[in-house]
Amino acid sequence: MQKGNQAMDELLEGEEVREVLAERFYRATHEPAKLGLRLEPAPEVCPAPRKARRRAKAEKPDHYRVICISIYEEDLGRLDEKVKELKAQGHRKMSRSALIRYALDHVDLRELPRSY
Repeated sequence: MQKGNQAMDELLEGEEVREVLAERFYRATHEPAKLGLRLEPAPEVCPAPRKARRRAKAEKPDHYRVICISIYEEDLGRLDEKVKELKAQGHRKMSRSALIRYALDHVDLRELPRSY
């Protein structure tokens, strides 16, 4: 392991590496002459991937929202089992959210016990 560390140290000691790091990562916003570098306008830092930029430009749908809820592991397992059963019965597009939406449409609130 020592040889690998020594090789890495030698690689990173090069003038070219220092220059790239100084120009791209550790760019001084003041006193560039101290570093002996000429500074050019910085490229956009970490531009978003092309796919993400396209998605950001598109209007976001307003007919649904992504939310986060807490659910017990046991209940999540039961939900997943029901989704699995429904898919086996031919409901190809069944998902957790689709089953929850169906349950919301068909629950009889008068039958709900008070303990919930």
